[in-house]
Amino acid sequence: MNNGTRGFLGRPSRSRPSRLPPGQQLTAGFPVLSAGATPVTTPSEWTFTLQAEDGTSIASWDTDAFRALGPVEVTTDIHCVTHWSKFDTDWRGVSVDRIFAAAGLEDPPAPFVMAFCDGGYTTNLAVEDLLEGKAHVVWEYDGEPLAPEHGGPARLLVPHLYFWKSAKWVRGLRFMDDDDPGFWEVNGYHRRGDPWLEQRYDGD
Repeated sequence: MNNGTRGFLGRPSRSRPSRLPPGQQLTAGFPVLSAGATPVTTPSEWTFTLQAEDGTSIASWDTDAFRALGPVEVTTDIHCVTHWSKFDTDWRGVSVDRIFAAAGLEDPPAPFVMAFCDGGYTTNLAVEDLLEGKAHVVWEYDGEPLAPEHGGPARLLVPHLYFWKSAKWVRGLRFMDDDDPGFWEVNGYHRRGDPWLEQRYDGD
């Protein structure tokens, strides 16, 4: 585990102890944790796709079209299931609300999604955990392009859940009627992952 990746140290924290979920420890670094090799995809190769449950495309964007959807700046705390937390992280990206609206989805077609990514990683999420400004697809961290080891060229950002739900190298969301488990969930992690409830593992 890398406890201080160059360029990802951020600002001094404006923290309050009440912002730290139970079982977490504050870090000034940005640890790098991955299950396998880091995939490298250039922005010119990257696309983002919304899919129906059968895998057919609902809408798809290349990098330029996606970034033109309406980027916003996000400052938020993040919490990893491995017990580290980092306060006041700065990101730039597009909200999932805006992505759905651009696809003409006034009402999402199913209650769950599977985030799918380069490298074969997946994670399941409830649609309600993605809406009302709670989730974004981001491509910058601390004013710089998101590095591959941190999920670049783009990652999901769902900061109110443990950070494994903020899937690195994200390429799209596939709608699902059932809450089917993703990669880490199949391997024993909790299906939702609320850090304030310490939902780290199946059964928590």
